[in-house]
Amino acid sequence: MKIKQINRVVRSLVFILCVASAVWAQDPLITEIDLFVTGEMMRQRTPGISIAVVKDGKPMLVKGYGFANIEHQILVKPETIFQSGSVGKQFTAMAVMMLVEEGKVALDEKLAKYIPDVPATWSGITVRHLLTHTSGLGDYPQDFDLQRDGSEQEIFKKLQAGSLASQPGERWAYSNVGYMTLGVLIRKVSGQFYGDFLAQRVFKPLGMTTARIISEADIVHNRAAGYELVKGEIKNQTWVAPSLNTTADGALYLTVLDMIKWDEALMAGKLLKKESYEQMWSPVKLNNGNTHPYGFGWALGNVNGKKLIEHGGAWQGFKAHIARYPDNKLTVIVLANLAQTNQSRIAHGIAEVVQPDLKPKPIADPDPAFTLQTKALLEAVIAGKADLTKFTPEVQGPLKNSDQLASFIKNLGPLKSFTFTYKAEGQLGGIRYRYKVEYTEMTLSLVMLVDKQGKIAGFGLQPESGLFYENTDQKWPCCHGG
Repeated sequence: MKIKQINRVVRSLVFILCVASAVWAQDPLITEIDLFVTGEMMRQRTPGISIAVVKDGKPMLVKGYGFANIEHQILVKPETIFQSGSVGKQFTAMAVMMLVEEGKVALDEKLAKYIPDVPATWSGITVRHLLTHTSGLGDYPQDFDLQRDGSEQEIFKKLQAGSLASQPGERWAYSNVGYMTLGVLIRKVSGQFYGDFLAQRVFKPLGMTTARIISEADIVHNRAAGYELVKGEIKNQTWVAPSLNTTADGALYLTVLDMIKWDEALMAGKLLKKESYEQMWSPVKLNNGNTHPYGFGWALGNVNGKKLIEHGGAWQGFKAHIARYPDNKLTVIVLANLAQTNQSRIAHGIAEVVQPDLKPKPIADPDPAFTLQTKALLEAVIAGKADLTKFTPEVQGPLKNSDQLASFIKNLGPLKSFTFTYKAEGQLGGIRYRYKVEYTEMTLSLVMLVDKQGKIAGFGLQPESGLFYENTDQKWPCCHGG
């Protein structure tokens, strides 16, 4: 379907929703949320979105917008099922922590105790390292074939062939491989496939009646279709081998109704002890004593001094996000069916409508000249003309071949803005910078780590996501180093 056709459909839906809101809505706040969501759908060209807003422990809005399936003209409703992407990691972390409380797993025990046949190079990896993305395992290799099927053990064996990107505990680097490994650990320790463990120990007890592992073969009522924009035209999601839709790094079907039940459990402290939740929501400490704002399957931040616990997900033409503001007793859940949707922008925007004090205060750029230099560096990287001596050896390798990145950026249209958003002491004794990179078709984030020697030790360009963390579920063509 062409973009013009999508926009016509979305405009019609916006008109209907606005009229309905004006006539029936008793709360002007709901009308404002409707206008914000439908406006973002038009701007981001998203076919369908499902949202839930929970305030003071009660759902204040549960609603679907747009199309769950364009071909059959099926509208989104609260019962519509979307894919979780890496929002599923928090459920994997929950399963591991349940085993920890039962004394079957120890967070600081070596992985080899539970999976004896791991490579010798993995000998220093602990369960805590896997949960916090500090294992050094990195992401799936670039030559990993998403269309090739195989058993969990076959996939796991192939992933063991790669070398560590860093020593365990040395740095934080988002690792889908690490969470896939946690699924193997859960099976080894519990004797159950992690999806069965979740179904029995989490989903059923909490009343998450439609939450389950992905299956393209099963008949799944209310299942949405996933889409992606390719050269300005909407296409069905890229096919992935069935076995890769069952791994513990994020392969769940969920509705906003399921996620409301999940949020209720987190608020009430169900399933785990208070001490376990505190560990899940504490920043990871690196070997050098620095911390990174990530816990066990959750990114940690704050907005104007108020806590934010969140995570995003992206997989097979779907986006997901849960943003929990515990100090405000507010949770926003967003599920969408377009790969390019900026789901965190929608979640945070809804939160700002409900609670205006959650709108981030403007941040002054401390060094505009450095920002211009960084912008020029990014453009040079994309053009394949960057001075690689500015980067550490670990980052130089992936940057030598920028063809895939250049092709990706070419489809996004002209660069509209390059804006400073964040600067803080990072890992390796360096400084972490974050910039908002807005193209006509998509907004990205550039996260750059400059080490104490002045070398660029991390350089990641990816879809704009949550606060100060990189979500690399998708095979984005630029995400390197720490």
